[in-house]
Amino acid sequence: MPRLAAAGSAPSPLRWILLVLGWNRDNRSDRDEPSKNSGLWQCTICEYRNDAKYLSCEQCGVIRDFSVYFNNALEVDGRAKRRDRHSAVSVLARSLFSPSNTKSKDAVFSDGFKASRNATGNTQATLDALHKTYMASKERRINIVDADASYIDVHIAEKMVMDNDDIITEKDINTDLNLPVKLNELGESSSSVAVDSQDKTLGLDNDIEHLSLERKPKKGKAKMKRPISSSLYKPEPWMLQLKDEDISRQLNLAIVGHVDSGKSTLCGRLLHALGRISKKQMHKYEKEAKEKGKGSFAYAWAMDESADERERGVTMTVGVAYFDTKNYHVVLLDSPGHKDFVPNMISGATQSDAAVLVIDASIGSFEAGMGINGIGQTKEHSQLIRSFGVENLIIAVNKMDVVEYSKERFNFIKSQLGTFLRSCGYRDSAISWVPMSAMENENLLAAVSDPRLLSWYDGNCLLEAIDTLPPPHRDVSKPLCLPICDVISSQKLGQVAIGGKVETGAIRSGSKVLIMPAGELAVVKTIERNSSSCNVARAGDSIAIGLHGIDPSHVMSGGVVCHPDYPVSVASRLELKILVLDITVPILVGLQFELHIHHAKVSASLVKILSLLEQKTGKASKKIPRFLTSRQTAVIEVKLNKEVCVEEFSNLKALGRVFLRSQGNTIAVGIVNRVREQS
Repeated sequence: MPRLAAAGSAPSPLRWILLVLGWNRDNRSDRDEPSKNSGLWQCTICEYRNDAKYLSCEQCGVIRDFSVYFNNALEVDGRAKRRDRHSAVSVLARSLFSPSNTKSKDAVFSDGFKASRNATGNTQATLDALHKTYMASKERRINIVDADASYIDVHIAEKMVMDNDDIITEKDINTDLNLPVKLNELGESSSSVAVDSQDKTLGLDNDIEHLSLERKPKKGKAKMKRPISSSLYKPEPWMLQLKDEDISRQLNLAIVGHVDSGKSTLCGRLLHALGRISKKQMHKYEKEAKEKGKGSFAYAWAMDESADERERGVTMTVGVAYFDTKNYHVVLLDSPGHKDFVPNMISGATQSDAAVLVIDASIGSFEAGMGINGIGQTKEHSQLIRSFGVENLIIAVNKMDVVEYSKERFNFIKSQLGTFLRSCGYRDSAISWVPMSAMENENLLAAVSDPRLLSWYDGNCLLEAIDTLPPPHRDVSKPLCLPICDVISSQKLGQVAIGGKVETGAIRSGSKVLIMPAGELAVVKTIERNSSSCNVARAGDSIAIGLHGIDPSHVMSGGVVCHPDYPVSVASRLELKILVLDITVPILVGLQFELHIHHAKVSASLVKILSLLEQKTGKASKKIPRFLTSRQTAVIEVKLNKEVCVEEFSNLKALGRVFLRSQGNTIAVGIVNRVREQS
């Protein structure tokens, strides 16, 4: 048994380490001891003053003079090492306490880490510094693993074969130099630890054979797949609607027009007549409206449900309702008419397939909507609806009872408004004119009954005009594209739910989708169409879907749900082809404005006017103007304050239409000619 310590005292931790390494102060009696000098010597570790007769410190056990034991101790011949007569000192002890007589050299590791290297080729560092270096970072850990582990970054394996006095060391080092390791600076200390390098091995007497430093992978957003050309896309069989499926064709119908033209009243009256509003509910609306002194707003309250809308008597957001005709399942989009809420109108009505433009036939009201004393919402809404891609329009000339169902008044409105609509690009064959009175329920659902109107009009009622609209085109041959209109709070759909219209492609429950511009994947948990659950939704359907596996912060209005392999473009610099509307102030380079594109709204600035297009030929004029005025067509370059989901109009029309607004007015409409800077 080795002598551990003096009686009554416990061995120090370092003393235990030395004992394990095979060093004992008693060993000095078994060797040819060096000459004993009288006096005291001070330990370099614990600074304890020892008697000169002792070769090691009585307090901590550190050897007094290394040179006696290590001078000419090793004779290196290739990879074989011979043991000297002081074999009782373990190999690890030699490595730990090997003297450094020559000047240490700096060794440079990855990321510029520097450490001193002694004469034996070992890199010296303090235990405390090594602990900070390798254990402070959350991304790294030290593991002892098998030699054939596939995820080893730094692997050192050593085997020691002892044959009499020979020690043969075998070393296997595999290092991945391509993975940088971030290291802290080493602290200053006299203690050192040797690390093997330059084909010199670290001898181990214990059973530790494998040491690995593993770099824990950093968790981050997965790299998005490189976009594939949409021309290579082929729809799957489930996306195509079968002939035997009993699904009504959906028609998204926007109700637009000047403020106080009777849009909400028209919608409420239509829903009540079709049985979508019960008599009990209608009686409740009438009672509440009379209590507020707004008896004539009873039908409008069927669509204007918020307290602010009912108090002010104006529609502020797009109201949604449903009814069925013989040919369609109609989704009513009741749009606000007040100029302050045109952005809400754009966001909601951009989903429309067709539109009903409601006109107030009373004297002065029609003229106000046409902008006699400024810019009226009749004109603005007509231009916006056409820019949405709507080609089929129903003109509902409302409040005809106020003008005694006058044919002359109707023809005057038709003449004035018809000329303007043709200038916006509407065809006469795509416009239907319906005189009516929503409050009197005249010519809404049934044929004309009032003799004054019957004397000169024998056309369709409003419901028949809606039912005879041509069916909208549904494109399932392209990848999924669903612009996010609203982020919904719903217990049924889950924590993350969105609403919008499927523009192209199809979607079903359980499928993976990509949310842009965040670039995050999600799984479709549930789908609702018309407040009823369904498994599949196709192009043209207005739906609400619940998403799973995505953080709510990545889902926002103005984003796009798309196919994982076919992400939409995200850009902040665009080339636009625009038509300037009726403006009073010219458009100059540097103008700050709001850009509306599908459901996204972003601040932007005019960078450059690229060309002015001739109205007759559409060709670019030779001279580039310094500013733009009313009714001019031009190609411009704009810079957005943030990135938006966008596509060139030739590739995807729904994401390629833009609206420019400044100081509360729409100043221009257009399309995306080119995406200049794509993220």
